[in-house]
Amino acid sequence: MSQSTIESILQEQRLFSPPPELAEQAHIKSFAEYEQLYAKAKADPAAFWAELAEQELDWFEPWHTVLDWQPPFAKWFVGGKLNITYNCLDRHLKTWRRNKAALIWEGEPGDSRTLTYAQLHREVCQAANVLKQLGVTKGDRVGIYMPMVPEAAIAMLACARIGAPHTVVFGGFSAEALKDRLNDAQAKLVITADGGFRKDKTIPLKAAVDQALTNDGAPSVQNVLVVQRTKEAISMQTGRDHWWHDLLAEASADCPPEPMDSEDMLFILYTSGTTGRPKGVVHTTAGYNLYTHMTCKWAFDLKDTDVYWCTADVGWITGHSYIVYGPLSNGATSLMYEGVPRPSNPGCFWDVVEKYGVNIFYTAPTAIRAFIKLGNEYPQARDLSSLRILGTVGEPINPEAWIWYQQVIGGSKCPIVDTWWQTETGGFMITPLAGATPTKPGSATRPFPGILADVVDLEGNPVADNEGGYLVIRHPWPSMMRTVYGDDERFRHTYWEHLPPRNGQYIYFAGDGARRDQDGYFWIMGRVDDVINVSGHRLGTMEIESALVSHPAVAEAAVVGRPDDLKGEDIFAFVTLENTQSPSEDLKAELKQHVVNEIGVIARPGEIRFAEALPKTRSGKIIRRFLRNLASGEELVGDASTMEDQSVLEKLRQGF
Repeated sequence: MSQSTIESILQEQRLFSPPPELAEQAHIKSFAEYEQLYAKAKADPAAFWAELAEQELDWFEPWHTVLDWQPPFAKWFVGGKLNITYNCLDRHLKTWRRNKAALIWEGEPGDSRTLTYAQLHREVCQAANVLKQLGVTKGDRVGIYMPMVPEAAIAMLACARIGAPHTVVFGGFSAEALKDRLNDAQAKLVITADGGFRKDKTIPLKAAVDQALTNDGAPSVQNVLVVQRTKEAISMQTGRDHWWHDLLAEASADCPPEPMDSEDMLFILYTSGTTGRPKGVVHTTAGYNLYTHMTCKWAFDLKDTDVYWCTADVGWITGHSYIVYGPLSNGATSLMYEGVPRPSNPGCFWDVVEKYGVNIFYTAPTAIRAFIKLGNEYPQARDLSSLRILGTVGEPINPEAWIWYQQVIGGSKCPIVDTWWQTETGGFMITPLAGATPTKPGSATRPFPGILADVVDLEGNPVADNEGGYLVIRHPWPSMMRTVYGDDERFRHTYWEHLPPRNGQYIYFAGDGARRDQDGYFWIMGRVDDVINVSGHRLGTMEIESALVSHPAVAEAAVVGRPDDLKGEDIFAFVTLENTQSPSEDLKAELKQHVVNEIGVIARPGEIRFAEALPKTRSGKIIRRFLRNLASGEELVGDASTMEDQSVLEKLRQGF
């Protein structure tokens, strides 16, 4: 986040109350009601969550212990049995929702499809039986590498139906990144598509799967299930590859949900960390089901009559929690869109809002900034009067973009639900409740009931109001990640050992800087570790550095984030070359493409700067704060006395 953005946030004083007509009909109707809920949850978190679990979820068998907390490992609703797909599908079939739209899907080329709860249930059961036919059993991991089509959600639900944890890999990741994730999860089967449509291009997904599996690249994978989307010619390996439509046509629609223990693994989702190896974030069944259900219901004031649209991809946690599991558990109508604003249709989002009468719209600040650049004429040419609630996700939103969003898209009548959360948290942690919380542009406002958030110094002591510090969570919550897949020690070290325990209590370290104002509102200031937030996507600097250094021309690389008006942050790489290599524009382009090949297009560096050497301490550690200053065009700040060779920094500065 740039210094100017931070300064504008620090000076923000405006306050917007929920419209009275919305508040009167809301699940949580006032700030006083929110504060009562929050106090109740803080006084007895276990009793608070137990009451909601009994009221909001359907169970096959009751639990005997609400929370078993052995820091830093938590178990929620111990002994309980349920299946998340029963809560997302089966229970709605007993009500009028049976013939209500569960998923509305709009394809980029303009094709569309609507699935009622009964139809979605049928296809999920058929897909689940196909997985069984291909040898997938409870506990087997399934990789999903898909475009934004209904079959992506159906595949996730089919896995959950039979108790096979899914690991969804974003379709923008490269074959190499896909292979790494399939191997880490030891996936038994991959579900993919021939390709997908994005920005007027076709993305060849099946070809990437073939490349990932070449030469036994992911030996655990036994079968590949392929959805036909683009209908372009692809290679199908006899015995390994199977067409989705062929097998589903013959599959039974009878597949009872597998009774799952509350703590059985639901999915693994990989997220970037400060080391080169992505972390497999593990989420389990009951706590995740409850928390995504409640946050979706209360924060968005989700109603049976709403058409709800989250613009994220199912390859990210936002798509998991707030396209699939949260909305469907509530019996809502969830909209999926394959496309994004593009040269051929820059106003496509507003077309979709108008076409389907969208009531709740949830997108990223990156998208909002892009809309602003495109101009007001696109949204103003559409009827957006159906909108009643807007949301933002992925990164802090600057106040100017917040105000534009509220006025131009929301017609100055829609509350903005600005959410702070992470892959690791499973659901919203700090968020307004649409009908209850007065909002301040740029602030995620107050913690969700049951979340004990704080801002602390390096010793774990709370800082004063309006002082910057580290964002932490002081008590376990139901949807918290349970571990890093296969690496409990990494889980402990990454999230629980940055700060000393206080009074014997472990503190969850979020990795974000924040401040809390005099009204108890939280303002998120961005990452404090070596993770870059590009268009809402977290990318580890070490991961990108490792990709660069794997190129034979590169001797060393350091990657930092640079403030970007559109993306929030862009990737800036400093590269030293092997002695036999010479800097050139062609080599820059080659290195950028090499990173794309290794990780995916979202990791393409915005700029690469060649350097004779990088600034280091006497112990050999790269001093990245100076590189961030240079990349951002700021004055160099901080003590340089530990630098081994100060002339290195001077040469770099002259280059800028």
